[in-house]
Amino acid sequence: MRLTKAEKASYGLGAVGKDMVYMLSANYVLYYYQDILGVSAIAMGIILMAARIFDAFNDPVMGVIVAKTRTRWGRFRPWLMIGTVTNAFVLFLMYSAPPELNGKGLVAYAAVFYILWGVTYTMMDIPFWSMIPAFTESGKERENLSTLARSCAGLGDALITIITIKCVLALGHGNERAGFKMFALIIAVIFVLFITITCLKIKEKSTVDVESPSIRQMFRALIQNDQAMTVVVAIVLINCSLYVTSNLLIYFFKYDMGGEGWSNSYTLFNTFGGGVQIISMMIFFPLFRKFMSTIKVFYTSIILAVTGYGILLVMMMAGVTSLYPLLAPAFLIFLAFGMLTVLTTIFLANTVDYGELKNGRRDESVIFSMQTFVVKLASGVSAMLAAVCLQVFNISKNTAAASSSLSAGSLAGLRLTMTVLPIIGLCVAFVVFRKKFLLSDEKLNDINKELESRR
Repeated sequence: MRLTKAEKASYGLGAVGKDMVYMLSANYVLYYYQDILGVSAIAMGIILMAARIFDAFNDPVMGVIVAKTRTRWGRFRPWLMIGTVTNAFVLFLMYSAPPELNGKGLVAYAAVFYILWGVTYTMMDIPFWSMIPAFTESGKERENLSTLARSCAGLGDALITIITIKCVLALGHGNERAGFKMFALIIAVIFVLFITITCLKIKEKSTVDVESPSIRQMFRALIQNDQAMTVVVAIVLINCSLYVTSNLLIYFFKYDMGGEGWSNSYTLFNTFGGGVQIISMMIFFPLFRKFMSTIKVFYTSIILAVTGYGILLVMMMAGVTSLYPLLAPAFLIFLAFGMLTVLTTIFLANTVDYGELKNGRRDESVIFSMQTFVVKLASGVSAMLAAVCLQVFNISKNTAAASSSLSAGSLAGLRLTMTVLPIIGLCVAFVVFRKKFLLSDEKLNDINKELESRR
């Protein structure tokens, strides 16, 4: 049975809310604790990385729990709702650090609630994405829903990057600490509302009751699915490239471009980038797809992103600090990342069918738990790299306040970290994918035919 418009819309709405929450954490937790509350950059970097190491154990276990779940409401929806409510509550607390806390107490607070945020996000993210193969037909319907969901997730990302600083300053009347607390509460409420609509509208259509494998079997299935592992590596590299830039972007506008109106320039830049990313997912990807295979679109996107970063690097090192010239390379970068976001989800969903053919078992929950883990791993690695950049090049509110601007060395370090590291990551992703990925459109058709003959 084909998906209804209401099902598609409700699933997309859930993706919007989910990624609003994710981006608020990925883009601003380092800034909130390091620049606003005064926690050292290295301490925050260690916390962010430690949380991701913890996720290495938490995410696969959650995948197994979801796979073993049997309720009258389905396998996925109960965990989706439970995870959403708890994650929303933890998000609010994470941005509500008590004013009396300082030093080691503040570091401990940040560590506890950031780790809890990762755990609860996993509780709802794994079932959310695992639902795609569970209630869609393989092939075009799955690809279309993946495209829609990722486009909506991109909308959530864009909304947060566009409105956060302006909303924080407005809600806190110039006090960023108070503003973040109120803004986190608003986003948490929206998140719960949107996911509730998803749970009410989406029904799991599969009635097949398969035997749940053990944790050892699940890990073995992942290792044996070489195509899933290839996509996972690409996701890590691509997301690290993007997140390094996004973590440092606010520092670039605040301390490099500077001026009283830095928040206006930052908001305008993110508005432009978010708009391009949404248009990329909803218009450019389907357009490119008419003339290219998914793999060729992937390669084209990588080339566009690297070109954009190269132009941005040249502009930065030439001393360009006007906003509008920077929008040209930004267009290429956000265009590319919009399409790459959609593509990696499609590729990962397709590896489920490949895994069934190769291993005789569909591992939706495990495969998508791996996606959850690696995306969060990428955010942790990129945040650590950003934290090292801030520490090594002495970039902070206190430093900026002590002088009219940061030193030339600090600015050069910031610019190079924002551009050169992403270029390296994207080039490595290109090489790995070209050598290892085999699931072309033709190969997928053959796999689906073979699976149909076995059923």
